[in-house]
Amino acid sequence: MVSALSKAFGQLSDPASRRVIWMTLSLSAALLLMVWALAVWGLSAGAAGLQAWLGAEGFWASLLEWLVGLGGFVALLFASAILFPGVAAGIISGLFIDRVCQAVEARHYPGLPPAREQPFAEALGDGLKLLAVTVGLNLLLLPLYLIVAPLAPFVFFGVNGYLFGREYFEMIAVRRTPSRQVRDLRQQHGGKVFFAGLVIALLMWIPIFNIIVPLVAAAFMLHVFEGLRDKSAGASIPSPA
Repeated sequence: MVSALSKAFGQLSDPASRRVIWMTLSLSAALLLMVWALAVWGLSAGAAGLQAWLGAEGFWASLLEWLVGLGGFVALLFASAILFPGVAAGIISGLFIDRVCQAVEARHYPGLPPAREQPFAEALGDGLKLLAVTVGLNLLLLPLYLIVAPLAPFVFFGVNGYLFGREYFEMIAVRRTPSRQVRDLRQQHGGKVFFAGLVIALLMWIPIFNIIVPLVAAAFMLHVFEGLRDKSAGASIPSPA
């Protein structure tokens, strides 16, 4: 795991990865700014509507606007921390994961035959699936995070570790393994896949840096997958008498 993560970070300096990194940074920044702009507009419209409904004027109107703005800002920061990693991972992985995999394989696994060419619609669908599952489940669990606040980090990282491990592993594995065997391989090495997903979830929590984490995660999981595939292949070869 440590070697796989070190190689994944080393991939960031690879010339083949730089263009993808800049495209990722641009897309993530635009996505985050769009979400914030929509949130600011919604909060402003909501505050104005609440003032009109309550008939607040003067000092009370200003106080209400300030309270709504403060509450909305805190909620926006919290939601961004909880939801943005899943949004970025889903969209960016769906668009760029194959390019990242090709760069990693060219550098570390030059002897591999060409991977199955994944149609753009399929890759984007996998990314949107990751987005929907991650964001949807975290929204459902949001009340639980608030109720069991002291345990919220354990719940959050446990759930997202499982999701990121499963989805990234399947997106990587399906390029070189028949889909019917991907689930068997993941279940056979469930502990390692979960731990890899937990590492990804922890990295996703780091502000600013999490913009490029989907690329690191793809490279990291590719190394994990190749290691597990080699181990499974070796285990299937009978020992000589």
